[in-house]
Amino acid sequence: MKDISTLARDLMQSRLEDLTDRERRVLERFVERRRISRNVGRMLETSSTFGDRLADKVAKFGGSWAFISLFGIVLALWIGGNTVLLVGRAHPFDPYPFIFLNLILSMLAAIQAPVIMMSQNRQAAKDRAAANYDYEVNLKAELEILQLHEKLDEMRQTQLTSLLASQATQLALLEKLVARPQAGPPPNG
Repeated sequence: MKDISTLARDLMQSRLEDLTDRERRVLERFVERRRISRNVGRMLETSSTFGDRLADKVAKFGGSWAFISLFGIVLALWIGGNTVLLVGRAHPFDPYPFIFLNLILSMLAAIQAPVIMMSQNRQAAKDRAAANYDYEVNLKAELEILQLHEKLDEMRQTQLTSLLASQATQLALLEKLVARPQAGPPPNG
């Protein structure tokens, strides 16, 4: 197996010093014949904090049909209950135009928006990490393919050389056979 500097020059057409840390790490694993792929999702989940997991759960619930359905039911009950109370009583809890409901909805949006943004930032970080690992895996696969091509070319060259040597030997034998004087028919006797 070639050393890392030679591989960098032969396979990546670059000096080892000019490679990024990631590319150097890939070459080292390539030389050592070690795996490079990892489960990025599992790695990031082990390093996530309670707040990260909570933000993910809130964003997951806040973007679901269950939340929309539950929210629609709560709004209908609030508006319906205050409208019915308005007809039956002089002072309903939150009369039309439902100012207290607007306040609660504004507070919910004020809390929910940053939590969703935190979750989106976390997802973007996961995507970046996955893209980085994908790049490393793809680079290592490309190096393996290039090395296989080199080995196949060497094998083809060896076979061709062997075939040409065999052909030269056969031609020499044929030339000797043709140059040998022909013996006449065997005598009858």
